[in-house]
Amino acid sequence: MTQTIPTIDITPLREDGHPQRQETVNAILAAAQDIGFLSITGTGVAQGSVEAAREAVRAIFSVPEESKWDQANTRENYRGYIPMGFFTPNNGSGTADKYEGYKLHYEVAADDPIRSECPLYGPNRWPAEVPEAREVILGYWAELDSVFHLLLGALAEGLGLNPAQFQELFESPLTNMSLLHYPPQAPEDAGFGIHPHKDTDALTIIAPDPVGGLEVQTRTKDGTDGWITPDCPPGGFVVNIGDMLELWSGGRLISTPHRVVNKTGKERYSFPYFAVPRHDVVVQPLLPPVAGFDRPSVHCGHWSAEIWRTNWPDEDAGADTPELGTLHS
Repeated sequence: MTQTIPTIDITPLREDGHPQRQETVNAILAAAQDIGFLSITGTGVAQGSVEAAREAVRAIFSVPEESKWDQANTRENYRGYIPMGFFTPNNGSGTADKYEGYKLHYEVAADDPIRSECPLYGPNRWPAEVPEAREVILGYWAELDSVFHLLLGALAEGLGLNPAQFQELFESPLTNMSLLHYPPQAPEDAGFGIHPHKDTDALTIIAPDPVGGLEVQTRTKDGTDGWITPDCPPGGFVVNIGDMLELWSGGRLISTPHRVVNKTGKERYSFPYFAVPRHDVVVQPLLPPVAGFDRPSVHCGHWSAEIWRTNWPDEDAGADTPELGTLHS
């Protein structure tokens, strides 16, 4: 039997004393332990917020090419424009992913003291041609922060852990967003919008693009792999477990490979939210690891810096590069 991605109404998490709260917590935990993906409704996020963010993303990628390059990210500042075909998979294939991006991180003022503790903090770049982008996207971001903490609390509760223990780890986090534009791929094109990968964060939340293209790896009882598309209702969000929550849970929660293939003939836009703890947090199992799960602890600041460094085509992973996100054959 092939795994499936359930749709769960999380309204009971938002209402004190809701009679279906425990049922909802159990359903979220079951999905996280099985396939590591779920679709959610009842988030309280207005559809207008999602559409405003989508329009801002479209506008950002519509600015003149020269202006995009003026906003390009650098080795010193992991923020701003990512050119088409810049990043290649780390599997050695050399086939560039077919997207252009714009990277945003947790917004910190230029004079915030935390910048002296970790260079990954700082103000974002915002394109002058889209003056509304900052307010719209940061407003949407704040709404997803609330959704994330509801889900984080439910998962902690389901695992028998103290939700407050998790919540405090995300004060001044390294949470980030990627704004993504996938041009149409030719039907005969064997490449990917984004190659198969696992997310290296704690939890990802994404408003599905109507064009589609997200595919999630499944495993049948006989051990064979397949790919399915999340069936997310209008107004819902797709959520997936990242490697950090898998590590915290001692392998109970599952970080699942996924990919993007856009052969619809249409432009696809996406803006996933990646929840990452504060820079000084060390992620390690909070429960005894399940049989066969043996992963090293991860220092969030070091991990995040290494992820950025090794994204550059001329940089290689070293012995001290965390293996988060690695696909093992």
